[in-house]
Amino acid sequence: MNQIWMQPEGAWGARSPRTLSFSARGGACAFFEVEAGDRLRIVDPEGRQPARLYAGPGAFGEATPGAPPLLDTLRTRGDGAGGRSVEAALAARGVAPSDLEAHALFHAESPPGSSFHATAAASSVCVLVIPGGPMAPDAQDPPTDLRVEIEPATSLEGRAPPPLAPPLLDLRVKAATAEAFSVKAGQYIQIIDVDGRQCADFLAFDAVALQAGDEYGLDATTTHTLMGSTAPKPGLLSKYFDARMVPLVEIVQDTVGRHDTFMLACSAKYYEDMGYPGHSNCTDNFNAVLSPHGVLPKKGWPAINFFYNTVAGPDDRITMDEPWSRPGDYVLLRALTDLVCATSSCADDIDPANGWCPTDIHVRVYDSQSAFSKGMSHRMTPDAEPRLTRESGFHPRTAALTRKMEDYRGFWVPTCFNAAGPLEEYWACRERATIMDLSVLRKFEVIGPDAEDLMQLAVTRNVRKLAVNQIVYTAMCNPHGGMIDDGTLFRLGQNNFRWICGDEYSGIWLRKLAEDHKLKVWVKSSTDQLHNVSVQGPRSRAILSGLVVSPPQEPTIDELKWFRFTVGRIDGVPVLVSRTGYTGELGYEVWCHPSQATAIWDSIMTAGEPHGLTPMGLAALDMLRIEAGLVFAGYDFCDQTDPFEAGIGFTVPKDKPDASIGSEAVARRRDNPHKRMVGLDVTGNEPVGHGDPVYDGRTQVGIVTSATKSPILGKTIALARLDVSAAAIGGSVEIGKLDGHQKRLPATIVAFPHFDPKKTRVRAESPTRGDQGQASPAKPSPENVATAGIPA
Repeated sequence: MNQIWMQPEGAWGARSPRTLSFSARGGACAFFEVEAGDRLRIVDPEGRQPARLYAGPGAFGEATPGAPPLLDTLRTRGDGAGGRSVEAALAARGVAPSDLEAHALFHAESPPGSSFHATAAASSVCVLVIPGGPMAPDAQDPPTDLRVEIEPATSLEGRAPPPLAPPLLDLRVKAATAEAFSVKAGQYIQIIDVDGRQCADFLAFDAVALQAGDEYGLDATTTHTLMGSTAPKPGLLSKYFDARMVPLVEIVQDTVGRHDTFMLACSAKYYEDMGYPGHSNCTDNFNAVLSPHGVLPKKGWPAINFFYNTVAGPDDRITMDEPWSRPGDYVLLRALTDLVCATSSCADDIDPANGWCPTDIHVRVYDSQSAFSKGMSHRMTPDAEPRLTRESGFHPRTAALTRKMEDYRGFWVPTCFNAAGPLEEYWACRERATIMDLSVLRKFEVIGPDAEDLMQLAVTRNVRKLAVNQIVYTAMCNPHGGMIDDGTLFRLGQNNFRWICGDEYSGIWLRKLAEDHKLKVWVKSSTDQLHNVSVQGPRSRAILSGLVVSPPQEPTIDELKWFRFTVGRIDGVPVLVSRTGYTGELGYEVWCHPSQATAIWDSIMTAGEPHGLTPMGLAALDMLRIEAGLVFAGYDFCDQTDPFEAGIGFTVPKDKPDASIGSEAVARRRDNPHKRMVGLDVTGNEPVGHGDPVYDGRTQVGIVTSATKSPILGKTIALARLDVSAAAIGGSVEIGKLDGHQKRLPATIVAFPHFDPKKTRVRAESPTRGDQGQASPAKPSPENVATAGIPA
């Protein structure tokens, strides 16, 4: 359970009363406490999620008869579902599970947004149980999260959130002051913004060196140079060094994501220049608390400015605004050597730096044996609960093969693997086969009698043509024609769909459309119940055909057509296998429950060993997808880009019988295009990247959206969005570097995709003779072309 202290939106600069809010995970149980008079609200955002609230007698009225005993429920759940943790929390408070009585909440047909409201008649511990087991890959019944909100009878002002573990130090830094403290190597330091929108400057010094009379603290120039980062940075670096290039601290968790690194903490001069002589400031406060430790005073301290909202403008000017931090947000660091640290609660009340009202900072130090996962928080929407970077079910296997991981949309995903590297992984996919963890994809189960109507409304394709066991690639647009996301839509039944995409907001958007249009449909998040690996390359069919056992009524791997799926088992584990991918090669995706992911990985790797199967990371995937002309959100399209400008106009049929959201705007933009997606062949070997300007003479006519050095083509290629007047195939343009004019790279406009434009490799039918591992190009049927959305 991840608790956050929510602050409702109020007047500019004001701090409103807070609400304790958290998401209780589907299929788990959560412990919390209420005081007499607290108002409790439990919401089922997605619907169809039964739950039971266990509380003290009379706390929330009459109990529901016949509910299962709480102790039995806790004992059947592992600690990952919170069972043992909740039992321990009850025991620590002297409460037996039998002391609590049950209240049934919601049911199997509850509409989205159903809620339970009550005011606590007495103080009580509470346990919220959300039933639900592992979802089968071909099922659509994922247990989903409930949202718990507690509006306290007494103010939460100044109250820090619960500790992450038993703390060794619990230190309050009062508003406009600073505190110094010592930590040992390996211990964890948590810097907490208690009430939100409050900066906390942080300093650290090598404690052993200080005792010897040498002062080695965090050094801005060294850190920026070693980490390859500019200053300032609206975020945090992974490690911070002193002038000897010795790392002093590393960042473990960050629930905000926006900070300043090494601008000066506020000083007396700043306030004097602003007309406030004698104003309390962080630099003087640091000097006072560090003096006993032998640290010499400074006129201004370069610090890690946690929560400070620096804005580095395109005009090369540094400005700032109110912090992004909410009540209870924090940064967790780990000491890499014995340290003397100092933390301030910034005294600035003359500008937006602290929301115009300095408040407290709280510091906790935890033992080095504490177990904390690494990650940054991600919010689906600005008001959503932050969720730390997740590990997929395949992570135990991928993490054993590489330390090169990146936080990609809230999941740890390998960049590349130690045994090969991006180039070898690329060639393995083009010539043999690769396996890649793509569990980061967001999945939504769309079910109910109006499911088809909802998806027909939400996406650009004609969903009514989609058959059961068929998949279609499509765009999802907003009313002005810009793309919310692209993705694949699976039809599992007459009223059953699965939307697989990159953006979690898609689920919120679908639920909003259903509500606005009064459709009886449920959109259930299944990302945490359905993880997947992509098996791609000319030998992928041979690897999986002998491994996946399908029931008689389902197609085998050899029979599976492009953009179709089948169900079956791999060594007894239930899987869904789709003939889809993101590489431009023959390939499949294997979907399973996360708890069985390692078994699936092991089975596929064993079967793939004779075929040269190689694990692959994001770096190689980027080369493959650019060669194949496959677009990427945030690079090749955004919410200002329509499908035609993104180069996927084939997803917008002219003969769709029902209007979809944005269809009128998209039609206007199709008939009156301003920009066009094209390919570029770039002369020379200079690097080209996303955002580079494209020029026709002195005039900028577009930008590069994606680029790579193509191994198989032996040249630099790019996708670019150009003004239609300058987008003729065969035309010459230049890519601007430096200021866009002092250095130009010649390029020729070409059609895309650059590699295998007729998609013969991904369309390859199963060979009837010869090497069963080799992809045999075959002419696709019209049905296949229509399903995939590739122009014939």
